[in-house]
Amino acid sequence: MIHYIDLRVISHSTEDFSRVRKALDFFLRNAIGRSEDAVTDELVDVTDIEGHYGNSSVMLSSQITRKSDVVKIASFIRGHLSPDDVERLRSEMPDRLDDDQLFHIRFDKQAASLGKLVLTSSSDAIIMKLKIATYPKNRVLAGQIVEELFG
Repeated sequence: MIHYIDLRVISHSTEDFSRVRKALDFFLRNAIGRSEDAVTDELVDVTDIEGHYGNSSVMLSSQITRKSDVVKIASFIRGHLSPDDVERLRSEMPDRLDDDQLFHIRFDKQAASLGKLVLTSSSDAIIMKLKIATYPKNRVLAGQIVEELFG
């Protein structure tokens, strides 16, 4: 079972903020079943941040906690990934699942702004962390849950 899903993306000062927001909304609208033009402001925290070289950027983040929304977004991801990307997630599962049972995925933010799901290893991405819930905490069981999600 997934306890929650965290999403985070950075809009650099050189980027069009509305395109980055559109990329994040691509996930959020599908998580909560809203139309393409629906407003998701109540789901997004916007934080001004400073980059390594003093450049200003904006971090957009959201946490999906409602079980029905978590299930929707997980199904959406599984249904829209290419077979190669699904296989990549499965093969890299041990490296993507950390000791806190967070499963890490990065999506290409340019592709997401165009309505496509593409995995990336770039740091300039939409970062998703899926908190896998097991009681008691059990990495093997968490791995099996991830395997079921992307199996």
